[in-house]
Amino acid sequence: MSATQLSQSVAPTARAIVSTDTFKHSPALGAALALLGVKGSIPLLHGAQGCTAAAKVKLVNHFLEAIPLATTAMDEVSTVLGGEENIIQAVLALAKKSQPELVGVCSTALTATRGDDLAGAVRLLRKQQPQLAALPICVIESPDFMGGMQEGFAAAVASLLQTFAEPGAIIAGQITIVVGASLAPGDVQEIKDLVEAFGLDALLVPDLADSLDGHFAASASTAVAQGGVTVERLRLAGRSEQIVAIGASVLPAARLLAERCERPLVSFDHLMTLEAVDDLIRLLMQWSGRAVPERYRRQRRQVQDALLDTHFYFGHKQVALALERDLLTGVEAFLRSCGASIAIGLTPQMGDLHQLEQACGDVDLLISSSQASDLAGRMGVSLYRLGFPIVDRLGNGLRVSVGYGGLLNLVIGIGNQLLIDELAVNDFSSA
Repeated sequence: MSATQLSQSVAPTARAIVSTDTFKHSPALGAALALLGVKGSIPLLHGAQGCTAAAKVKLVNHFLEAIPLATTAMDEVSTVLGGEENIIQAVLALAKKSQPELVGVCSTALTATRGDDLAGAVRLLRKQQPQLAALPICVIESPDFMGGMQEGFAAAVASLLQTFAEPGAIIAGQITIVVGASLAPGDVQEIKDLVEAFGLDALLVPDLADSLDGHFAASASTAVAQGGVTVERLRLAGRSEQIVAIGASVLPAARLLAERCERPLVSFDHLMTLEAVDDLIRLLMQWSGRAVPERYRRQRRQVQDALLDTHFYFGHKQVALALERDLLTGVEAFLRSCGASIAIGLTPQMGDLHQLEQACGDVDLLISSSQASDLAGRMGVSLYRLGFPIVDRLGNGLRVSVGYGGLLNLVIGIGNQLLIDELAVNDFSSA
């Protein structure tokens, strides 16, 4: 069953007037997260200070890292009269103080509703401040009414590719991989390692693996993103031998890049089943002319063994999902491949956790972010944490849920939780 079919099966009969327990996040937060995958970048949220503060708190709590975010600090007067001048002054201050390699200007609901012209403000900045002519700047429309975190992330990826990627001579062995918001930094590193194991050069857009994976940075500065793909590499994204999109949300951006630069495109909704990873492995073999490295052959056999060991615990289990759409699609496919059933699946655009609780019958497991911990307690089921934000577990920048290694983590992690729950119900300690 696809995510679209899921939405039809769980959509409430009467749309709620107000959301009472939402797990939706601002598109501006998603756009900022994508920009943090570019080395030396600063996301600049054009709106009130509270919009930036809320996004920063969530990102810091999830990654436990310093998060560079800036704001144009709109007040009552600039909100009424227009905030384009705030953008100019904010970029000037950032250029002087932080010397960023990229400034990403993201709209919020406040400024988008008024109709502030972000691109026009950047053009005026270039005209008034010629000394900033070489400063890379991209503009992202990410108001709250355009969707959620996933949509904002995809909008930022589209802007990065449209602004910087240029056609040109093909770079042999280079593969551009456009990734969506469902992939954690650990996932991005897993994909990068897999591609490079075949002797290919992986160009990830964006590359969160180097910026939010949790490591001591060589520089003490936290004013800009400390890792990620460079702007210079972004300019080469359209010159790869192949372009790969991972996640339906970023497929339109990858397709535009492929069409503009006349490059072949391959897309994956997810890399969370053996079949999907096998398909990618076959393509890498074809593109590189190399055999599969032994480490991945062994990992695949480990996944097969783990599936055999856990199939009694997954079989016929009813699972409820509350995740962003790309991640929901992958987790749904993974669970079905393990023999579990999806009792209900919800995305932030389809409803809130209160509606899920009302529509959900008896389930064996809930998979969602930390926001669903109270719901899991009320339902009397265990919560397996995936997605954003996760604030009551460590190592979120290192989590891996894709590739053979990620599948092994999921099978063992979820399988152990189901096993613990089963042992709790069938207590043999007094036997």
